[in-house]
Amino acid sequence: MTAVAVPFSAAETVAALRATFNSGETRSLNFRLARLQDLAQLLTDHEAELLQALAEDLHKPALEAYASEIYFLRDQIKLTCKQLKRWMQPEKTRISAVQWPAQAYRQAEPLGVVLIIGPWNYPLQLLLLPLVGAIAAGNCAVLKPSELAPATSSLLKRLLSDRFDPNYIRVLEGDATVSQALLAEPFDHIFFTGGTAIGRKVMAAAAEHLTPVTLELGGKSPCIVDADIDLAVAARRIAWGKFFNAGQTCIAPDYLLVQRAVAEPLIQALIDNIHQFYGEDPQQSPDYARIVSDRHWQRLNGLLADGTIRHGGQVDGSDRYIAPTLITDVTCRDPILQEEIFGPILPILIYDQLEEAIAQIRAQPKPLALYLFSRDRHVQSRVLAQTSAGSVCLNDTILQVGVPDLPFGGVGPSGMGAYHGKASFDTFSHYKSVLKRPFWLDLALRYPPYGDKINLFRKL
Repeated sequence: MTAVAVPFSAAETVAALRATFNSGETRSLNFRLARLQDLAQLLTDHEAELLQALAEDLHKPALEAYASEIYFLRDQIKLTCKQLKRWMQPEKTRISAVQWPAQAYRQAEPLGVVLIIGPWNYPLQLLLLPLVGAIAAGNCAVLKPSELAPATSSLLKRLLSDRFDPNYIRVLEGDATVSQALLAEPFDHIFFTGGTAIGRKVMAAAAEHLTPVTLELGGKSPCIVDADIDLAVAARRIAWGKFFNAGQTCIAPDYLLVQRAVAEPLIQALIDNIHQFYGEDPQQSPDYARIVSDRHWQRLNGLLADGTIRHGGQVDGSDRYIAPTLITDVTCRDPILQEEIFGPILPILIYDQLEEAIAQIRAQPKPLALYLFSRDRHVQSRVLAQTSAGSVCLNDTILQVGVPDLPFGGVGPSGMGAYHGKASFDTFSHYKSVLKRPFWLDLALRYPPYGDKINLFRKL
């Protein structure tokens, strides 16, 4: 990788953290629990500042910011502290007659020094949630927050630097050159959350050192709407999941596949819910977020050229505002169905038979999430059996990510690896296999000369 000019030495940073790790200080249960409690206390002590920073970066409503970022982190820290002692215990496994007498077990050990690169859409949660797993597993960590959320990035650097020894947890701000410099170093694990294109670059850089990676990416998460639904509830839940954080959620419904019989009633119900949520002019609503940057706003604005706008479509570049928008009459060749939208624009496709919807989904790369609204258990079973996705939610949207002990991750182009709950601990741990035998029995069967011992061995 070509050297880049950055205001720090990546090699010295990693060396300093590795010295801390090699001291053994981070390995004890008490140390890990204390640091997790420090992180929880940071969230409590600075809640107002964190909410303000999220409002500055994304115009996030306080409730959305608290629920999806601060509360979510607290919940995961609480679960981790409660279960950590059990997670750290050796896991016994069966032995065969050949090894008897012996004990066999798997022992979780920390990986070492890990790199966590966070995104901008949930700049607090998606940077610190992997850190919960890294701390719980006994690692040291370098954190690289997104420069596209500068208020949150700056605040996290200050708060974490005040709370933690910088030779244990270090925050490095900056643009892509900082990430490139860090990726050139031999970390023990890299955890990246972001887009697929950058994920490929992270994986390529990690390959230089054979560094394992966790990639939390994205994709076009479909939402199938069957005719057998509670229309009012389905529309409300879809509108909420799509326009939460102005659609800038990796598992937001990216497009709808709606059974023809309920297409028009659903569209009207979605419009009604948009009005109920955000009023006649969502730009004036205190509950509607903004697009993170001018570049992302321009990209989304370009997607509005596809299809027929059934609702919304209003834009204001000076405010990075795009209204909650519903679009019909799009084709698979249109850019809006070719790239992940990651914004408040919802294309709506119509199908007649379920196999058409399933075929549409299977023709696309495997998504991070898939949604199905249907009372019909046969329909549910068919969709679960005939599609692949990182996660599935039936009759609701995005709530699956909040189940504390349910692993979260992608499949194929939508990511690799998983975290949340024990999966976070596992991601940042190596499970070392151990066989322990006594001296008191040492059969001659396995030692030369072998003679005709093979027949006895076959019987064993």
